[in-house]
Amino acid sequence: MALAYAPASARPAWAALLALDLRLAGIVRSVHEPLLAQVRLAWWRDRLGEDCANWPAGEPVLQALRGWNGHYAGLIALVDGWEELLGEAPLPSASLAALAEGRAQAFVALSRALGEEASIGATHALGLRWALADLAGHLSHPQEIAAVRALLEASDAKVSRLPRSLRPLPVLHALATRDGGRAILVAMRLGLFGR
Repeated sequence: MALAYAPASARPAWAALLALDLRLAGIVRSVHEPLLAQVRLAWWRDRLGEDCANWPAGEPVLQALRGWNGHYAGLIALVDGWEELLGEAPLPSASLAALAEGRAQAFVALSRALGEEASIGATHALGLRWALADLAGHLSHPQEIAAVRALLEASDAKVSRLPRSLRPLPVLHALATRDGGRAILVAMRLGLFGR
C-alpha cells in the first residue's frame, strides 16, 4: 500500500529497500543457528560495502539497488541492526534499539539516493518511530515489548512533512502505529496529502 503513494520515479528505490529489509528479516527469522545467519548477513554487508560493478549477477535485490546512485553503502547499518536480533530472548534494549536505528539509517540512505538531503533529519526521526512501532507489533516476549515501547515513548514524536518521494514512510508509520480501519484511513490521507 505504501509504495502506491511514491511517485513512479521513486518506486524502484523504495521497492529495493523494502525487499532488502524483508530478505534480512527472513534470514534472522528462518535460521536457527546464529552462526549461519551471521555468515549470510556478512555476505550482504560485504556486497553493500563494495562497488556495485563487482556484485554477482542474478540477485534481484542487488540488481534493484544498482539504481541507488552509490548510496547503498548506507544500508550496511540495516544489516548490522538485523544481526542484533540473533541473541537469546529476551533481547536487551540496546539490541532492539540497534535494529530500529539500522532501519532508520536505511531510510536516510534512501533519502540520499532520492536526492532529498534536506529531509534527512525528518526521515530519520520518522523512520525510527516506524521501526520501533513495527518491531513492537512483531515481538512476543513481554520484556522486549516493554523495552521497545519505552524506546518509542522516548523518541521524537513530532512528524514533519516529507517530500512526495518519501511519502511512503508516513504511510508505513500510520499503518504501524494505529489499529484497524482508522490506520488505513490515516495512511491514505498521509499518502495523498502528506499530513
